[in-house]
Amino acid sequence: MNQKLLKLENLLQLHIVCRRLHVLGQRSASARWGPGCGSAPLAGTAQRSAWPQRGHLLLRTALCQYRLLVTKKEKKPWKPQLPSTKPKKEIEVWIGMTVEELAKAMEKDTDYVYEALLNTAIDVDSLEANSRLEEVWIKEVIKKADMKFKWSKLKQDKVRENKDVVRRPPADAAVLTPRSPVVTIMGHVDHGKTTLLDKLRKTQVAAMEAGGITQHIGAFLVSMPSGEKITFLDTPGHAAFSAMRARGAQVTDIVVLVVAADDGVMKQTVESIQHAKDAQVPIVLAINKCDKADADPEKVKKELLAYDVVCEDYGGDVQAVHVSALTGDNLMALAEATIALAEILELKADRTGPVEGTVIESFTDKGRGPVTTAIIQRGTLRKGSILVAGKTWAKVRLMFDENGKTISEAHPSMPVGIIGWKDLPSAGDEILEVESEPRAREVVDWRKYAQEQEKNKDDLKIIEEKRKEHQEAYQKARDKYGTLHWKERSYMKYLERKEQTYFKQKEKTGGDSNILPVVIKGDVDGSVEAILNIMATYDASHECELELLHFGVGDISENDVNMAETFNGIIYGFNVTASNVIEKSAAKKGVKVKVHKIIYRLIEDLQEELSSRLPCAVEEHTVGSLTSLKHHKDDVSTIKTGMDCGLSLDDEKVEFKVGDEIVCYEEKEVLAKTSWNPGF
Repeated sequence: MNQKLLKLENLLQLHIVCRRLHVLGQRSASARWGPGCGSAPLAGTAQRSAWPQRGHLLLRTALCQYRLLVTKKEKKPWKPQLPSTKPKKEIEVWIGMTVEELAKAMEKDTDYVYEALLNTAIDVDSLEANSRLEEVWIKEVIKKADMKFKWSKLKQDKVRENKDVVRRPPADAAVLTPRSPVVTIMGHVDHGKTTLLDKLRKTQVAAMEAGGITQHIGAFLVSMPSGEKITFLDTPGHAAFSAMRARGAQVTDIVVLVVAADDGVMKQTVESIQHAKDAQVPIVLAINKCDKADADPEKVKKELLAYDVVCEDYGGDVQAVHVSALTGDNLMALAEATIALAEILELKADRTGPVEGTVIESFTDKGRGPVTTAIIQRGTLRKGSILVAGKTWAKVRLMFDENGKTISEAHPSMPVGIIGWKDLPSAGDEILEVESEPRAREVVDWRKYAQEQEKNKDDLKIIEEKRKEHQEAYQKARDKYGTLHWKERSYMKYLERKEQTYFKQKEKTGGDSNILPVVIKGDVDGSVEAILNIMATYDASHECELELLHFGVGDISENDVNMAETFNGIIYGFNVTASNVIEKSAAKKGVKVKVHKIIYRLIEDLQEELSSRLPCAVEEHTVGSLTSLKHHKDDVSTIKTGMDCGLSLDDEKVEFKVGDEIVCYEEKEVLAKTSWNPGF
């Protein structure tokens, strides 16, 4: 800038000098003109001599303005430059995306998402990496990150094609052929169902059952002397197996209702009647234990009238047969009544085309892997068939009958054991045959996807409910503190945090003793389900919390022991074993392993464990503890009502007032018992 000004000043000075020289030259010329021309040159000279002064003023003004202009131009580059506005980053989002998915789309970690949602109505502590976010929270995070978003059409609009497999339409009557009836034995526990079935098929199933109680569904094909065949489902009669009995009724054609003549209608009897009505199947009444002296079959028939089970003797359509499972009396009459009812029903099935059936039971065999017992309802099952059940599939490697004998085919109404499953299906799952392994995988993938979509909907519903709860709580908190000064508001919040910390510490120190974590392992899928159904009735969490850590089918493993050790829990096994290695490992880690073969013994043990976690109750027992009794000055042994007396007690610190009642008692601690009643 200085150099430019210097150059400008030099040019201006040069211009001024030139003008002055020009003026001086004119003055010299006028002096040579002579006196006669004096007036004119003087006037011109005066005008020209005044011009440099005016010129100097103009030049100085121009120079000043130029300096100012140059200074402004020079200062502009030194002004602080505003940062160039970069375009906001745009990310793709969709409804129901998880915390992890949002963080990945933003190229951030999950902690960034958590921090962005702090001080909002959402409960950040309840969020996990796989927690799904609703639209308002997705927008909130993106806004705080100073980013833009666009909704993903791929995630939002794309709908997968349904790849599931379903049962075929009803078959043409021309292809139907007669089939054997599927008969379910139902009734109350210990009313003789298994003994009755044992007599029919001449085996010793009852002797092999633990405690004489059927522990899971058995499916058996019984051949009658007349040549007819009947498939029997022996469902457990205990209250724990209500769900299993329901499945038995859904695949059966006829229900044989067993009622003890000396016991009458009981709770599970009524449940069995209801299952039969729900499945819309007819009933044959077997009045058992008629050989006993106190048997009263007519009483049983009259009691059943209250449940719309009307026997033929009373004008109804229910056949009633008086039997004795123990002695075998009249069992053939029961079988004939069942066959006669089956003929009336005209049971037929389609033996052609893809197989359709139902899983009756499932379990894991150490040497053979996942195994199912199934009833075939349509088609013919052969080795190599590709089956789908639930969210797993199988290529049939081996089939066997109720006696463990290998068979090559299974027709409708036949019970069959199937080996070759990839995973263990659940009891009650529908079995459908598909054309190939890729098709089976496609069906399983679709079912898993459909289940995931349903879960996502449920998760979003839960998220919305929680959001509303937090929003309401937030609004209440604002209303509560809205009129307070900020100092008062801060102090009240401090007191609340202090109180919450106190309760959390109290829960941490004393809460562990009031929680019973358990691991459940069973021999078959149905048994585990029955135990879980009983645990679902637990209603004494205010006394001790019952926490289910894990459940599964199979023997007790090292993973079960490790899980129980981590959470200070107990392992309950039903009809399973724990090897010596597992038992030693559990003992070393201080883990209790309790194995039972009768389900109600397991539940009783669970009740005892829950009771042991409760604090002891204190009971008062009234006792005598007088050392002396006086009337006036005399020692006496008794005092009649209304007489005054003097008492001497062994405790000198006791003080009496007028009107006090004297009661001598002692306190004893007794073990508390859980209030949970599982129903038996």
